[in-house]
Amino acid sequence: MLRRLSADDQRFKTVEFREGLNLLVARSTAESSSTDSRNGSGKSSLVELLHFLLGARGSRNHLASRPSLRDITFTLRLDWPGQARAMEVSRSGKTAANVLLDPCPTSLAGLLPEGRCAVPVGDWQALTESALFGLSGEHPGVSGRALLSFLMRKVGDHGFNEAIRSFARQPEAQATPNLAYLLGLDSDLAARYQDLAARKATRDQLKKAIDDPVWGQVVGKSADLRGQIAIVESRITALNRQIAEFRVVPQYEELKSRADELTRRIQELSAEDIIDRRNLDHLEKAVAEAIDPEVHYLQDVYEGLGISIPDRTLRRFEDVREFHAAVVANRRTYLEQEIRDTRTRLENRKAERALLGEEQSRILKQLGAGGALAALTTLQKALGQEEAARGALQHRLEAAQAVEAGKREIASERLRLNQAIETDLQERRLQTDEAQVLFNDFAQRLYGTTRPSYLKIEPGPSSLRITPKIDSDVSQGINRMAIFCFDLTIAVIARRANRGPDFLVHDSHLFDGVDDRQLTRALEIAVETMAAENMQYIVTINEDDLAKARALGFGADPYIIEPRLTDAYAEGGLFGFRFDR
Repeated sequence: MLRRLSADDQRFKTVEFREGLNLLVARSTAESSSTDSRNGSGKSSLVELLHFLLGARGSRNHLASRPSLRDITFTLRLDWPGQARAMEVSRSGKTAANVLLDPCPTSLAGLLPEGRCAVPVGDWQALTESALFGLSGEHPGVSGRALLSFLMRKVGDHGFNEAIRSFARQPEAQATPNLAYLLGLDSDLAARYQDLAARKATRDQLKKAIDDPVWGQVVGKSADLRGQIAIVESRITALNRQIAEFRVVPQYEELKSRADELTRRIQELSAEDIIDRRNLDHLEKAVAEAIDPEVHYLQDVYEGLGISIPDRTLRRFEDVREFHAAVVANRRTYLEQEIRDTRTRLENRKAERALLGEEQSRILKQLGAGGALAALTTLQKALGQEEAARGALQHRLEAAQAVEAGKREIASERLRLNQAIETDLQERRLQTDEAQVLFNDFAQRLYGTTRPSYLKIEPGPSSLRITPKIDSDVSQGINRMAIFCFDLTIAVIARRANRGPDFLVHDSHLFDGVDDRQLTRALEIAVETMAAENMQYIVTINEDDLAKARALGFGADPYIIEPRLTDAYAEGGLFGFRFDR
């Protein structure tokens, strides 16, 4: 149970709690309004501080982190399982990352004199989960903070809008595992809806991307991707084979350079052969055309014309013929020598080419048997790139398959989950009956039999469906009383099974719009239930609402705790001074 809320600022009004019903009464003046920018009596702040001291995040926007409050250390005294005396937990907005425990309930590091210890807020959350809710090991979808949010609803989070949500727009699949745990149901099964919801959200996003003409190319169709993967895998196989068969050749670069040099020389010899063969052809034609001149026909021509050629002229013709014959003979000799030289060069180059070809063949054979280390590195790099490409394609294939088959798989998994929950609810019939009977009992004590009420627990399409209902014509007051009955039900059942603490805290907003008779009966039910279950119910209440209950016969005095709060003057609120909210 909670025992005391205090602070090291003398202006703060210490709140002393006790067993059973605790009424913290506040008087609101006509001048106060919901749009007032300064704090009022501090009723809702009480719940905020209790959450803060029980491990809520101390963000910059938290009440305790406000400039006017951040240097104040708040302290909550509460009973702690396994300890003879109450434990005090202290925390300030200035050092919100840690809490100070006195005495330290564990052997955690950070032990201070006199048995105190400074504990990181994360460790403190784990301690509250274990000690207050019996949580240990893995508990997917369930946390101590979420459980406390149902037992201490915050009006700032719109916690009184719906019974099954502790804050506005809380996903039902997130809320119900925690409620299932408090009710003694299988919270792991309820949490699996969150996995389905996450998969469906992913599938919907991918489907939207694939349907987009641009982004669809990023993912692709599974059939196309399988073909691309097959091609990449064939290249990977070929590269693996090349790498496995690869042999590093010593002096590879020198041999390759020599082979290139031989290739160039052989090409040069071939080019020279072409020139010499063309020249040889010309030379042979020139030799064939080099013949002795014939002049005897001139004498016959002249005689035929009846002209007699003098002997002197004939001697001159003979001299010319002999000279020309000598020239032709010399030219033939020169040409024949050129032909022999050309043929010699051709033969020499043929022999050189044969030698070079043999050397080239030998070197190429050596090079063909392996390669340079750099070539092996290049192959390995190419292999890595192909494997990376295959991995990317496989991820795209998985995404495409998830989109194409995900809808069917999700529907199938949801069906299996619903069947598993149906079976589990049948096996836990005692727990569900207990909760339904208790809720109905509280509702009938409020409204009699005039308004049918029920607590329905069943598998739904997107979450475990828990529906606390008191029949009404969309009445805010009746809806708030359904929350009262539901919270009282889960608190009692959790406490009976040691799955929850022995306290329940409500803000006065719970009674907004509630009929006077139901408000009175709710307080009477709280008194009787707390006494029967040895529990504690802390509720802040407006003075005028309490007056209505008194008028209907509720004896409030034994349950009113100090201090009395008011917003009539600056010092009348919980903090003892006004500050900007």
